[in-house]
Amino acid sequence: MTRMDFEVVVLAGGASSNLSPLVSQELPKALLPVANRPVLSYVLELLEGSNLKDLIVVVEGEDAAQLVGGWISGAYADRLHVEVAAVPEGVGTAGALRSISSYLTANDVLIVSGDLVTDVPPGAIAATHRRHGAVVTTLLCSSPVSGPSDSGTSGGKEKAKKPVRHNIIGLDPTRQYLLHMATGAEVEKDIRLQKRILQAVGQMEIRADLMDAHLYAFKRTVLQDILDQKDKFQSIRQDILPYLIRTQLSSEVSGNGLVSSESGSNKSAVQDELRWLSQHREIAPSTFQDSQPLSLKSQRDDQRSHKCCVYIANESKYCARLNSIQAFSDINRDVIGEASHLSGYSFSAQNNIIHPSAELGSKTTVGPQCMLAEGSKLGDKCSVKRSVIGRHCRIGSNVKIVNSVVMNHVTIDDGCSIQGSVICSNVQLQERVVLKDCQVGAGYIVTSGSEHKSESLARK
Repeated sequence: MTRMDFEVVVLAGGASSNLSPLVSQELPKALLPVANRPVLSYVLELLEGSNLKDLIVVVEGEDAAQLVGGWISGAYADRLHVEVAAVPEGVGTAGALRSISSYLTANDVLIVSGDLVTDVPPGAIAATHRRHGAVVTTLLCSSPVSGPSDSGTSGGKEKAKKPVRHNIIGLDPTRQYLLHMATGAEVEKDIRLQKRILQAVGQMEIRADLMDAHLYAFKRTVLQDILDQKDKFQSIRQDILPYLIRTQLSSEVSGNGLVSSESGSNKSAVQDELRWLSQHREIAPSTFQDSQPLSLKSQRDDQRSHKCCVYIANESKYCARLNSIQAFSDINRDVIGEASHLSGYSFSAQNNIIHPSAELGSKTTVGPQCMLAEGSKLGDKCSVKRSVIGRHCRIGSNVKIVNSVVMNHVTIDDGCSIQGSVICSNVQLQERVVLKDCQVGAGYIVTSGSEHKSESLARK
């Protein structure tokens, strides 16, 4: 694909509050480490691998944009052409797009969340989008499994990982068209469905095992018109996508990209067109009428309709978003474990990565699915299991680290025990500290002998 085929926008976020204390003014979300690489690098290299090298990266906040732009310039100077755009904090994904939409000129736009870690090729979504002539095509992936703690990180290996319910998704019988999507609090409610869409497809399959990966292909003219005319829309996922799904087969969005007014669909009329489906029937396909299923493409009123399509990734593909502290830990665990092909590193015969410059003391063991970065030193009789340790860390003797992420320039004194925790850069753990399912913000000092469980420790 060339730039004229698809323009690419990466929405990299800013200082995400739900990732506190991991993010800070010095470390925006896009630069959070996954296997000691910024999470944004996974999206950039995915796009580069699909020959999509001309990108707009949108970052919330001027300071965050400068940090992200500086890192991109150093890491990808000869590989990618990237324009970094700073937008105000808190504008939402639709607001971020609105800020740069006038610069978009290609027929279609590929929009990718900067926190996505996946091996699904973007070209597959683009090809599906073009083949169906869709106004939007959404990547759906199998919902990832999560560690045992919602508040902390992955605990002991004895605890089973649980699938996370992200969405309730309605598909046509061919699984090509997106007919319904509920997320967040909506997942716990009954499902409201448009009668005209059900009449068009005959039956609908309700799925609770798929997640919206936040990788979309949009028809540019439709996207720009919605952003211009629906100025209160703030979110792609919460506003733009539901609007397009809701108005399929209506005159509100036409095939040529024009958005007309919603005057013809007042609230009482919409209520008359709704059917209800209890979420107790969410897994099984549900037939609402006896007529044969019809493709959306077969509608006579094609000029007054549009198509919302899906690309469903194969279950063997990896797909996760770093949008919570739990997800941060899960993805770090996966990328040095079952999804190690995404790390970009070569693992040793012991299935770990120990940088040649790292130093290990006597009787210290670094187990499988671990990473130890350059310049870090471990004392005697330490044990590291299923963990990532960053650059230039100083770790004393008799230290145990399990299922944890330790960032750069961390000092851990003798006798500490760390399990299921995230330790940010420049932290000092004094001797005999015990942490379980904790997050420690950058620069924090944890005093000798203290024990903490399921806490967030950060400087005020």
